[in-house]
Amino acid sequence: MKGSDKLIESSGKMPKKERTSETERAKTNLRKGLLKARQQKRLDKVNWTKEQGYYLYQKALESKSGPLVTIEGKDYKMLSSYDYLGLIGNTTIENAAINAIKMYGTGAGGVRLLTGTNKLHLDLEEKLAAFKGTQSSITFSSGYLANLAVLSSLMDSSDLALVDSKIHQSTIDACKLTGIPHRRYDHNDPNSLEDYLKRFTPKKRVLVISEGMFSMDGDICILKEIVDLKNKYGALLMIDEAHSFGVLGKQGRGVNSHFNISPDEIDIFTGSLSKAIPANGGYVAASNKITSFLQHGSSPYIFSAAMGPASVASVLTALSILETDTERHKKLWGNTLYLRIELQKLGYNTGLSTTPILPIMLGNDEVALNLSKSLYDHGILATPVIFPAVSKNESRLRLCVTAAQERAFLEEIVQVFRKLAN
Repeated sequence: MKGSDKLIESSGKMPKKERTSETERAKTNLRKGLLKARQQKRLDKVNWTKEQGYYLYQKALESKSGPLVTIEGKDYKMLSSYDYLGLIGNTTIENAAINAIKMYGTGAGGVRLLTGTNKLHLDLEEKLAAFKGTQSSITFSSGYLANLAVLSSLMDSSDLALVDSKIHQSTIDACKLTGIPHRRYDHNDPNSLEDYLKRFTPKKRVLVISEGMFSMDGDICILKEIVDLKNKYGALLMIDEAHSFGVLGKQGRGVNSHFNISPDEIDIFTGSLSKAIPANGGYVAASNKITSFLQHGSSPYIFSAAMGPASVASVLTALSILETDTERHKKLWGNTLYLRIELQKLGYNTGLSTTPILPIMLGNDEVALNLSKSLYDHGILATPVIFPAVSKNESRLRLCVTAAQERAFLEEIVQVFRKLAN
């Protein structure tokens, strides 16, 4: 054996020709592989939950969503629906949607900027702006796209977004997709926010972003403190009202109404129209200047289909109901208080919640999955939320209280939780 061969053998290295072919094979395999290792790891976890009988996601409902739903021919008590005001199935809203289809068809026929705008869109945007107390509003086909539109078109790499550490993933995705620098200040902590504002406002245009009602923890943003700080340091402010719209404030007008703060103090509101409002879509409510620019400068508005007529009509009708029906809010908040107190009596940790979003904090993924499965076995659908939807060691069940739930219904829920707590 030649000396060079011995060196290769002793070092464990392949000859150059073999190394080259192995590298090419690796490149070929990488090109063929659809999932990277970390992606495969996540899929393996999904498959594990299925094998263990824990997979309760994407259960196909065979009925309207509401307090009782049908799955595979059996009735289940729904405890994870965003239908906070119990408006899904409202006959007035359904009739408005049917009439809109008869008048305008099942689709808009295009994007808003070109041929996809009909009179219903304009009526809705006028009504949304009046409801939120802003100069104007525009709508998108989802709340996710509304957030993406704002950040991708109004911000760039020279700016900075300061976001609450528990902000919705759509905001983080928008920052990452468009290369906007962002920092997370500690959740609902004005001192942490001010530390960042002191550092960056002299040098950058800063947009502070918070949720009105936090989607995973069910607490409310510290809006007064945030407004004071944004004014002190000359920052801009965006509030995502995906969950607070229709729930907080007078007639469900939102978090600023909840705190009796003028909407003029918030530069941009975004929100969803698929939660307390039983439809699909999203919106931005802001000044005429901002909404006009978004119509001509944001890709989600220019290149994504307009909201369908049935959804637009549903939102319009739901807003009219919110303006006149105060009993739904009274019942929603009464139900919320009852269920939170009863669960706490049983020793369940409801975290930071002060709203109809009621988490059961469990910490461990398997514990959350197991409790969800036990509830399902008792006829209750309460889906678990685990990493990466929440931080590691913050796994939970996320319960949602609605105005459609009767007291007897909630008492039965509590009885099952009592049984499982023993």
